[in-house]
Order: sequence, then structure tokens, then C-alpha cells
Amino acid sequence: MTRGVKPQVIKPQSPVEIGNPPSWLGKEGKREWRRIAPILNERMTITTGDLGILESYCTAIGTMREAQRLLNRDGLVLNGKKHPAIGTLNAAQTTARLAANELGLTPVSRSRPAIRDTGDDDDGDNPLAV
Repeated sequence: MTRGVKPQVIKPQSPVEIGNPPSWLGKEGKREWRRIAPILNERMTITTGDLGILESYCTAIGTMREAQRLLNRDGLVLNGKKHPAIGTLNAAQTTARLAANELGLTPVSRSRPAIRDTGDDDDGDNPLAV
């Protein structure tokens, strides 16, 4: 069995400006898209390849909010059993959290050097800095 050839140079993608949300997103997903697009645009870290993660994040947030609305309306127990929206809510929360981490929207992910912009190229007191 042969393996593929490793590319000599991997070209980095350029950041893209996030525009309007896709038309197929639900109301809550579009609202979330519009809320975070300015944050991500300011950071200039999102590429065309990242737009799918952004769509997943916004879809999950929309699903999460809809499931929570159903739980608020019906309660946690429906017809003597655990409300089915609980499972939907949990899955959507997990997806949203994972996508938010990938997009740099969580406190831990924002502490990564690629997200954190100090705006300062000074090496400070680092004796090993050249």
C-alpha cells in the first residue's frame, strides 16, 4: 500500500470578512451570527474553511434556545417521562461549546497566542529574546 505525497508547502488561508448569515439559518442562529460576526471580524482569524464551524455553532445555539423554550413551556417532565428536549438541549450545548472553542469564543481558547493580540512586539524582560 502506498501513501500520498506530503505537500512541500502548505499555503495558509487568508482571513475573510464574515458577512450576513446564511438564509437557511433559523431566527436564533441568525441572531447569534450577527452577535459574534463583529467579534470574529475584528480578530481577523476566520478563513473560508472555518465558516462551516461558524455555521455549526450558530445552528447549535439556535437549537439550544428552542429546546430551552420548550422546556420552559412544558417543564422537565412530559407525560410522566423526561422531556425529549432535554437530550436535544444537551447535545446542542455540547456542539456549541466545542464549536465556540474552535472559534476562540471561550475564555480558555481566547488565551491562546493566535487569538490573544497584545499589540506589542516588545520582548519585555525575556533574556532569550533576540
